[in-house]
Amino acid sequence: MHDIKWIREQPEGLIDALARRGGNADAAKTDAEALVKRLLDLDKKRREGLTELEGKLARRNAASKEIGQAKAKKDEATAQALMAEVAKLKETIPALESDVKGFETALNDALAAIPNVPLAEVPLGKDEEENVERARVGEKRAYAFAPKQHFEVGEGLGLMDFETAAKLSGARFVVNKGPLARLERALGQFFLDLHTGEHGYQEVNPPLLVRDSTMFGTAQLPKFAEDQFAAKRLLSDAEYADIFKTVLWEDSDIAEREGGVWRYFVTEGSRYGLNVDGVRRFDELANALSALWLIPTAEVPLTNLVRESILSEEELPLRLTALTPCFRAEAGAAGRDTRGMIRQHQFNKVEMVSITTPEQSADEHERMLACAEAVLKKLDLHYRVVTLCTGDMGFASQKTYDIEVWLPGQGAYREISSCSVCGDFQARRMDARYRPKDAPAGQKPSPRFVHTLNGSGVAVGRALVAVLETYQQEDGSVVVPEALKPYMGGITKIEKAR
Repeated sequence: MHDIKWIREQPEGLIDALARRGGNADAAKTDAEALVKRLLDLDKKRREGLTELEGKLARRNAASKEIGQAKAKKDEATAQALMAEVAKLKETIPALESDVKGFETALNDALAAIPNVPLAEVPLGKDEEENVERARVGEKRAYAFAPKQHFEVGEGLGLMDFETAAKLSGARFVVNKGPLARLERALGQFFLDLHTGEHGYQEVNPPLLVRDSTMFGTAQLPKFAEDQFAAKRLLSDAEYADIFKTVLWEDSDIAEREGGVWRYFVTEGSRYGLNVDGVRRFDELANALSALWLIPTAEVPLTNLVRESILSEEELPLRLTALTPCFRAEAGAAGRDTRGMIRQHQFNKVEMVSITTPEQSADEHERMLACAEAVLKKLDLHYRVVTLCTGDMGFASQKTYDIEVWLPGQGAYREISSCSVCGDFQARRMDARYRPKDAPAGQKPSPRFVHTLNGSGVAVGRALVAVLETYQQEDGSVVVPEALKPYMGGITKIEKAR
C-alpha cells in the first residue's frame, strides 16, 4: 500500500511506475494520470473536510466553556446565543464527520487497489514474452525414447488417479497413492530439512485459515478475492442477535418496524426489520464473523506473523519457512493446464519468507533465490532463472525472479519457484515496523517499516512433476533421485503397482 504523502509530493513517481507496469504504453500512462488525479482530489477533500471538522469541534468546545463563563457573569443573552451556536454545530458536525469518513474510505480503497512500484532495474515489458533470462543451470537430458508427460507416467504406474479425485472434489484435484504419495511427502521433507538445516530458516507450522485482515496484509485482498477459497461456519442465534443489535446501534435509520423491510429479526420481545442498507451491513458483519480464507500460500500467515508489531533491528533479518497445503480457485486459468498436476486447486508448497531492514532486502533477495536454486541443483534438475518484466510482475512485488524447471515430457520450461522482494508495500498494509539501532544522541530512534520478501522453496507438486518427467525410464518406472533416497524407506525405483 502506498503512502499518500509520497504521492502528494511526487505524483509523477507513481504515474511513471504504473505506466512502466503497463509497458509504458500511452494508454497505461493516461490511466495512471487519471488515477493519481482522483487520489489527489480525494486526499484534498479529506484534508479540507478534516480541517473544517477540527475547527468546528474546537469551536464547539470553546463555546461550551464560554456558556459557563457567561452564566457565571449573569449574561443570559450571551449564554443563549452561545447555546444556539453549539446546537447548530452539533447538527452540522455529524454530516461533516460522515463526509470525512467517506473521503477517507474512498481514498484507502483506491490506494489498496494500486500495485507496488517496480524497482528501476526491472526490465520494461508488457507480458511474459518480454521476461529476461538470467541463467541456465544444468543440461537437458537425452532419452532413447519419447519421454511422457507426468500424468501419463503416474497413471501408467497406477499411482496417480484424477478420475477418483474428480468424483470426490471435481476438476483440478488428484489422488496419489503408494510410493508416489511417499515421493511427494519426501520432497516436502527434503525441502524443509535443506532450508532449516543449511539455509538458516526457522520452521513454522502456521494456520491454514486466516482472516480478511491477514489476506489484506499480503495483498491477496481485496483485488484477488475471486482467486481464493473461503470457509464459513454457521453462526448461532445469539451471534446473529448480537450482529443485529450492532447494526441498529451504528445507525438507527436503517431499522424499520413492520413495513418496507427486507429482513425481520426478533430481539427483546420486539419484531424489527432492516432496510436495504441495514441488510447489506448485517451481511458484512456476519460474513466477517463466520468466514475465514484458506491460504493460497504460506506467505500469507508467515509474513503476517510480524503484523502490528515493532521489531528490534537486532532481530532482522528474520527468515521463516513452512510446508503447507495451499488452495487456489484458479479463476483466471479456465482452459489452461486442464490435465495433470501443474495447476491444481489444492497443492503442497514449501514457502520461504524474510523480514528485513530496507538496507538488507536487495541482498536478501539474491540469497533467497540461491536457496530456491539449491533445491533443484540437489535434485539434479535442469532449470533456468528469469527476471520478470514490469508487465508480468505480481501485484505486491517490486522485483521478481522466476525459476522455471525443464519438463522433458512437456518439452517446456515451467515455473516452479517465484522469489519476490516487496519493499515496504506489505509492511504498510500490516503496520509491521522495526526500531533502528542508531539515532542522534539523546533521541530514541523512530520506527521504520520493514521490508518483506517471499519465495517458493519450492512447489512440491510441480517438483513431483519434474522428477517424474526427468527420472522416468523406458519401461515406465521412475528412478528415485539420490537426494530423496534417505526419505523413501529403501525404495530406489517406483514401478507399476501390482
